[in-house]
Amino acid sequence: MGAQILRELSVDGRISNLALAEKVGLSPSACLRRVQDLERRGVITGYRARLDPVQTGQAYVVYVAVGLSEHSKAAQEGFEKAMKLFDEVSECHNIAGAFEYLLRVETADLSAYKTFHTDRLGTVPHVRSITSYMVMGSPKDMRA
Repeated sequence: MGAQILRELSVDGRISNLALAEKVGLSPSACLRRVQDLERRGVITGYRARLDPVQTGQAYVVYVAVGLSEHSKAAQEGFEKAMKLFDEVSECHNIAGAFEYLLRVETADLSAYKTFHTDRLGTVPHVRSITSYMVMGSPKDMRA
């Protein structure tokens, strides 16, 4: 039952408890108890609004693989600190493989991405390589 509740909440985090209870086949009180338990246990960590990327100026999405020239803890911490300061970076993941980091970058358009790439990301210490993957479409996107 918990998985079904989570599935419904991931589709619509603002669904009323009554409607959620009907969808998952529980009484409203039992449904509320289960949702509160999922929140208390940290399975549900919060709720978010989905924003229109065109209206927020973030319609141009690029995944960026970043290689560092130095593999020290200080270099990684410095890079991660810089990424936290860049509003264009919506996700920053330390990954295994040919690159150290994978970023999700959201800008208004190609020109804004080029400015970010050259004037911001390209000036961060220890950045050795930047490989950009422009998103052409997203047939499935389950992020809230």
